[in-house]
Amino acid sequence: MQTSPAPRPSSAFIGASWAALLIGILTYLSGLWNATMALNEKGYYFTILMYGLFAAISLQKSVRDRAEGIAVTGIYFGLCWISVLLALLLLTVGLWNANLQDSEKGFYAMAFLLSLFAAVAVQKNVRDVARATAATPAEAPGT
Repeated sequence: MQTSPAPRPSSAFIGASWAALLIGILTYLSGLWNATMALNEKGYYFTILMYGLFAAISLQKSVRDRAEGIAVTGIYFGLCWISVLLALLLLTVGLWNANLQDSEKGFYAMAFLLSLFAAVAVQKNVRDVARATAATPAEAPGT
C-alpha cells in the first residue's frame, strides 16, 4: 500500500522541530550538568534520555513504515513500543525515588517529553523531505 508522496514540510515547521529537539536535549543535559547528584545517577538519567530518543524515533519509523506498506516484523514493532514505555517507566521510577525537589522532577520530566516529541517530529520531517525530494523530477540541463 504505497501512498502518494507527502508534501514537503514547511521550513518553519522543520526549524521549530529542530529547535524543540535542541532545547529539550540541552535543557535536560544542563540540568544534569548542574545537578548535585552522584555521577552514577547522572549517567542513569543520561542513558534514559538516549534510550528514549532512540526508541521514540524507531517507533515513529516503524509506525510510518507499516502505514506505507513497508514490512515491519511484529516482534520489532512490539519491541519499539516496549522500549518507549520502558524509557518512560524508568524515568518515572527514577524521578519518583530521587532526592530532588518536585520542581526539579517536573523539569526533567518535561525536558524529556519535549525531547521525545521533537525527535519524532524531526524524524518525520527528515523522511518527508527525502520523499518530497525524490518525487520532484530533476530539471533538465539548461532550463
